[in-house]
Amino acid sequence: MKKIAVYAVLLFIAFITIGPFLWLLSTSLKSGSENIFQYPPVFIPENPTLSNYVAVMEFFPFWKYLFNSVVVSVLTVLLNILFCSLAAYPLARMQFKGKNIVFILIISTMMIPFQLLMIPIYILALNLGLQNTYAGLVLPHATTAFGIFLMRQAFITIPFELDESARMDGASSFRIWWQILMPLVKPATVTLAIFTFMMAWGDFLWPLIILNDTSMYTLPLGVNALAGSFTSNWRYIAAGSVLSVLPIIIFFIFAQRYFIEGAMKGAVKG
Repeated sequence: MKKIAVYAVLLFIAFITIGPFLWLLSTSLKSGSENIFQYPPVFIPENPTLSNYVAVMEFFPFWKYLFNSVVVSVLTVLLNILFCSLAAYPLARMQFKGKNIVFILIISTMMIPFQLLMIPIYILALNLGLQNTYAGLVLPHATTAFGIFLMRQAFITIPFELDESARMDGASSFRIWWQILMPLVKPATVTLAIFTFMMAWGDFLWPLIILNDTSMYTLPLGVNALAGSFTSNWRYIAAGSVLSVLPIIIFFIFAQRYFIEGAMKGAVKG
């Protein structure tokens, strides 16, 4: 009986979580003859259609915005994996004076909201000529304190004997990091990739500030422009919103087993 109650609670929470997205998907599939505001609400469309998606793709340069989002997200993920793992390696595997202080200072930056840093970062980006460029979108998020923390926790779980054996064979620190440790922390790497991809893909505020060229817009900015153009057509807005979040869902589905394993490993040892 207790197990049934637990599953019932979990199903209720899952329904609350996924319910808004399912309603968004339902609205995007409804034809123009259906009243999406009728009461009681109808969840299943009477005449499902994909015409809303076709209209959205024809109205604004969907493929251009999709390309921009893919470039920004992929570059952000790659740079985070590279820089966060490089920063985490000495914090986890080397002994030097002030190591714990450095780690605490890095972690403490997580308490500072990005909104407080946007003005100086924006001024710096303008001075470097990064406005309306992929570099201007990617570099402010190229590394995160959370990523360094996650990779450090993963590196700590690896036996130190591997480092000693590799050094006896003449391996350098860089080779140990790349050829020995990185393959062993693949779950944590994938976990960092998922979090970073979701952050970069859904980022709205920073692209809105750094971009004034519509050809450089990412999908969140494109969907926002779509909402401004079709203020009365919620079917088109719903279709655009579904298209913008679909890549995140697909990415998570393919990487979820690494995500669960990496998240558990990253939280176990510190």
